[in-house]
Amino acid sequence: MLAKLTVWYNTKCPVCNAGIDGQRNRLLRTVRAGDVEFRDINLEPGALARFGADLEAVRRRLHGVDAAGRLHVGADCAIEIWRRTPGDRWLGRLLGLPVFRPVARFAYDRFADWLYGWNRRKGHW
Repeated sequence: MLAKLTVWYNTKCPVCNAGIDGQRNRLLRTVRAGDVEFRDINLEPGALARFGADLEAVRRRLHGVDAAGRLHVGADCAIEIWRRTPGDRWLGRLLGLPVFRPVARFAYDRFADWLYGWNRRKGHW
């Protein structure tokens, strides 16, 4: 069993919100057990200040903190979510491998940058 993961995301982004809602539904038992918690950064803008992550950083990329206090950002956070999701654990293990993790980070970061820009242009704040 993996340690609890608390994930902060931007509920005002329609794409982010839909993605997390879908993931939450797949993780229902895990969420109910308290192994993963999803939180709206807009309600807690200073929640990750101790890591130097402000509201805009979380609006740009997912941020998660595990029970040991380790911060997981972007693709690393997505990998940690998938590692806890029934049916997606294989994806988390695969993308977490040293050979695939840099590719996952690159792809995630390019999409996150595009999505952040789109949200700013559409006024999703």
